[in-house]
Amino acid sequence: MCTGRVDPAFVLRAFSDGADGVFIGGCWPGECHYSTEGNYHALAMMLLTRKLLKHIGLNPERLRLEWVSASEGIRFAEIVNGVVKKVQELGPLGKNEGIDEKGLKLKLKAVQNLLPYIKLVERERLRVPSDTVEEYNKFFASDEVDRLFRELIVDKLAMSEIMLLLREKPLSNGEISERLGLSPSEVSRHLNRSVRQGIVKYDENRQRFTRAREKKGTGSEEKLGQGL
Repeated sequence: MCTGRVDPAFVLRAFSDGADGVFIGGCWPGECHYSTEGNYHALAMMLLTRKLLKHIGLNPERLRLEWVSASEGIRFAEIVNGVVKKVQELGPLGKNEGIDEKGLKLKLKAVQNLLPYIKLVERERLRVPSDTVEEYNKFFASDEVDRLFRELIVDKLAMSEIMLLLREKPLSNGEISERLGLSPSEVSRHLNRSVRQGIVKYDENRQRFTRAREKKGTGSEEKLGQGL
């Protein structure tokens, strides 16, 4: 019913299901049919999701938002043709970015698992002071948002990837470093913090890190989202 109802989970699900690009069409700013101005919410969602895509190694141009009204049939056709052309230039998802299928699924799943926390960050810390498209674009391109993104999201996203790897099997610091392309010291920092939080434990016999047993209702994804 409204572009504002397009959740980042829908976009990530489309990519996870094999879509090479996602197009979102919304009402022009100032012409929302609802008092909530849902198209601005969609704009914030798109800009933040683009940052997430770029961080995990995907071209952010695979996600596109355009304003088009129901009476602009010719404009809609031109936009769709442009989107199709761009996606064809980018090629299959992950291939041109140098990400293999297994690694791509891991990265997308890691973002999906962290979405409740990411949406909380957007709601509490990434609110744009005024409703204009220019202000939204300027705000999400600012150094302040880059800083908040690094401080509030990047580390937790890396830990989300690590937890997915450990769900498959116990791994050493070096094995995790190689799989994720992170430095051993960076992996150690994440693992040491997670051991203190009771999310991960170190198996002395196998010399591998494993997921700690979780109490009911206190899953690792929930713990990862703490501390906003």
